[in-house]
Amino acid sequence: MANQSESFNYQQELDKLHIELVHLQTWIKKQGLKVVVVFEGRDASGKGGVIKRITEPLNPRICKVVALGVPTEREKSQWYFQRYAAHLPAAGEMILFDRSWYNRAGVEKVMGFCSQEEYNEFLRACPEFERMLVRSGIILLKYWFSVSDEEQEKRFKRRIENPLKRWKFSPMDLESRAKWLEYSRAKDEMFAHTDTKQVPWYVVDADNKKKARLNCISHILSQIPHEPMNIDPIELPPLPKDKKYVRPPKNYQTFVPERY
Repeated sequence: MANQSESFNYQQELDKLHIELVHLQTWIKKQGLKVVVVFEGRDASGKGGVIKRITEPLNPRICKVVALGVPTEREKSQWYFQRYAAHLPAAGEMILFDRSWYNRAGVEKVMGFCSQEEYNEFLRACPEFERMLVRSGIILLKYWFSVSDEEQEKRFKRRIENPLKRWKFSPMDLESRAKWLEYSRAKDEMFAHTDTKQVPWYVVDADNKKKARLNCISHILSQIPHEPMNIDPIELPPLPKDKKYVRPPKNYQTFVPERY
């Protein structure tokens, strides 16, 4: 049931944004733009939900999601940004990073997965890395999803109680609860170093998931100048009729049982 305090029709607004996203996608392809959108935030802040709503109406060959797992031993020996750089867009592509190189400034720092020296080097190198991306012609947008501890608590409980959402709750989530203040400090320090004029952080108030999705998508659309694209009409040609070819009977094939 929709929140009674909401003065908008969520699905109606989402449908409008979806149409504009399709226009944006066509514009990106036609103009050969290279777009990167980074989504960061606390656990259960709604990053995955907005990514799912963005990709829903789009061509996965143009709009791609990158959600990297734990680095391999080989990747750990590489330049830190190397495995992320491998997923940067070519002309006509939009890449959505579901978590990104900012892992080093967040979970790796707080959980002790990197050394202090590696962390300090990240804070020095990250702004220059992002400026390099912008100078290369990439449109780079960064979103931080902010959720209160009370709302995060509710979402964690829903994940635990719902078998369909249980997979979203990891052992790392349990550990992160005990380090709430450490994560807050890490986020503030990360912003202090990487919230630059060239590539600023945009904070999304994510306590209300539906509003957060609409606000974030609307903002992305506003940050990439584009024009409505004409969609050429398509007329289906008639099916060819070849009377010389006789198809084999259906009972020669194995069909899935119709249980519904």
